[in-house]
Amino acid sequence: MDDWKPRTRAAHGGTRRSQYGEVSEAIFLTQGFVYDSAEQAEARFLESGPDEFIYARYGNPTVRMFEERLAGIEGTEDGFAAASGMAAVNAVLMAATRPGDRIVAARALFGSCLYILEWLRGFGVEVVLVDGTSAEDWRAALTEGTSLVFLETIANPTLEVIDIALVAELAHAVGALLVVDNTFATPVGASAAAAGADVVIYSSTKHIDGGGRGLGGVVLGSEDFIRGTYEPYAKHTGAALSPFNAWMHLKGLETLDLRVRAMAESASRIADALAGHGAFARMIYPGRADHPQHAAVARQMDHGGTMLALDLAGGKAAAFRFLDALHIPVISNNLGDAKSIVTHPATTTHQRLPDEQKQLLGITPGLVRLSVGLEDSDDLIADIEAALAVI
Repeated sequence: MDDWKPRTRAAHGGTRRSQYGEVSEAIFLTQGFVYDSAEQAEARFLESGPDEFIYARYGNPTVRMFEERLAGIEGTEDGFAAASGMAAVNAVLMAATRPGDRIVAARALFGSCLYILEWLRGFGVEVVLVDGTSAEDWRAALTEGTSLVFLETIANPTLEVIDIALVAELAHAVGALLVVDNTFATPVGASAAAAGADVVIYSSTKHIDGGGRGLGGVVLGSEDFIRGTYEPYAKHTGAALSPFNAWMHLKGLETLDLRVRAMAESASRIADALAGHGAFARMIYPGRADHPQHAAVARQMDHGGTMLALDLAGGKAAAFRFLDALHIPVISNNLGDAKSIVTHPATTTHQRLPDEQKQLLGITPGLVRLSVGLEDSDDLIADIEAALAVI
């Protein structure tokens, strides 16, 4: 497996077959496991081997296949699955920090991530938020005593892109752990681990599942971090991934590379077709040369991703008319799906952020997030242009 390329690992990595020799991975829907003797039970609780399981909260054969397969694609030593992407983020931040610690994070984060950081402040953790696109801000903030750095490779929903290698160099110089949520970039678009991240988080609910079927998350990193820091917190607090969802996401990994590259190609075509349209105050796509962090995108990503941010000049009223006039993209708050999805962040996913914070982050009343799916790009362009004509 060490010599396999990511697409091969996505189809075969971590496979465990039962005595029946099944082709498709088995779903082990069980809460617990049976021991041949009391002595065997005692030995397993003292130290479990790689294919020895105790309880579904601690591990499961199907879940373990998913963990190992994704770790192999990302290029990390180990992984641990969680019930959702936010369960993974919460467990990492909780497990890796203590009162008196200092976290430096990019200010452009998903609202639930900002909520957890604020919660940690209440427990005596110092939290400093910076402009993630500013090298000067990172240099000023990353001082001795910083224990953890947290960022999203591509910010939700404004699609800012952070230079992971730069932040990794600064974080490691002061002994800080760099935690990167790489969900928007996907392991197909960018390897956060290769760029210098110590811990990589994915919401497998998104592109990895790819069909809007079930929640999931995973934390990837060194064996020391996963088993020594993360696992004790995760297994005792119980946000375990369902074996059925792990199986769905295993199946999603098999086609992840093909799907994401096709979606990114469509997103690029749509961005080029819409560039300069008079309905937009701005249009943001990381794959275009006019993206503010295009140099960072070129260094660390294989493509521009599957997401666009469309800021309608007419504000909320124009954004709503645009969403309502679309026929192919569905209005929802997920992303990374085979179906194209449009979201109005200011009134949904980021609704509860104070107005001044929305303004600071660039979440305007007219901003629409478009997650490009697997439909024909010509159909999507025609539908979007028709909806723009309505407004």
